[in-house]
Amino acid sequence: MSSGGVTWNVYDADKLTQREIYGLVLCELGERYPKIVGLSADLAQSTKIGMFGEKFPERFFNFGIAEQNMFGVGAGLAKAGLIPFISTFSAFASMRACEFLRTDICYQNLNCKIIATHGGTSFGPAGTTHHATEDLSIVRAFANLIVIVPADALETANAVRACMDINGPVYIRIGRGFEPRVYESEDYGFQIGKAVEMHPGTDVTVIATGVTVLHAVQAAKILKEDDKLSVRVLNMHTIKPIDREAIIKAVLDTRRIVTFEDHNVIGGLGTAVADVIAESGKGCAFYKSGIPDEYTIIGYPEDILHYNKVDTDGVIEKVREIMGKEFEADEDWEDEV
Repeated sequence: MSSGGVTWNVYDADKLTQREIYGLVLCELGERYPKIVGLSADLAQSTKIGMFGEKFPERFFNFGIAEQNMFGVGAGLAKAGLIPFISTFSAFASMRACEFLRTDICYQNLNCKIIATHGGTSFGPAGTTHHATEDLSIVRAFANLIVIVPADALETANAVRACMDINGPVYIRIGRGFEPRVYESEDYGFQIGKAVEMHPGTDVTVIATGVTVLHAVQAAKILKEDDKLSVRVLNMHTIKPIDREAIIKAVLDTRRIVTFEDHNVIGGLGTAVADVIAESGKGCAFYKSGIPDEYTIIGYPEDILHYNKVDTDGVIEKVREIMGKEFEADEDWEDEV
């Protein structure tokens, strides 16, 4: 797979993590865009922005453990005409530097790209303080900010490149680095704000984002084989602006919607989808699945996802449950679930 100045094959893609792909693509972009600068808060190796720092040391700045200062300086660099890529953990980008992201960057609609790694429960063994299960709820409320959650490393490459076409702030949330590959290649038509249909279906629609996309696809295949169910799977990689058209079409076509995310059920993907459905006036059976409104357990990410029923088994269970919901459909859509 060739990506401008970066080349890898499908075997490499299985090994390369979202963070590593991000680092490689940023180096590629750095050659094409001399105004790109990299900012780190003592996490260059962990977030992989260190690759950019090694290649362009004169355009890389380490602020130490001072995320708030880093975001403020990033805003200043953007005001000076540069394009800052600001990298830190999702929990720090959305909470420790929250006011600076909001007021310094988003309020001024500055051209800063925030690459927030270790999203959701992907840093499971590090403990609850390093889990980012509230970040989407926080950042999607900031005006001017685009919010993207790639499903795998290849989609991360697409998202990082696409954010260069946006003259404004972008928040890209990726994992720690053990996310399995969802796509076979980058050539599937990635567009910011447009969902990707991963599996066709007419009985129920599963809308997933990030690491839960692969689980949804796997579940759809199992449900087709075992239950003869036709399950549509949408990869809602862009949380804001969300693909309203794809959501409404799913409601009209399947009348049953389930959302899955590695995030608190309050304020993230599920809430964004629910807002669209409520505003549409269309009735459907609807469930939000994610991390319950509580602080997560500590453990390996796959164990945390299984515990919270947002893995393949959880998708299967929730789809079977919603298929048991009865509602009376009529032409004016005043359904009772």
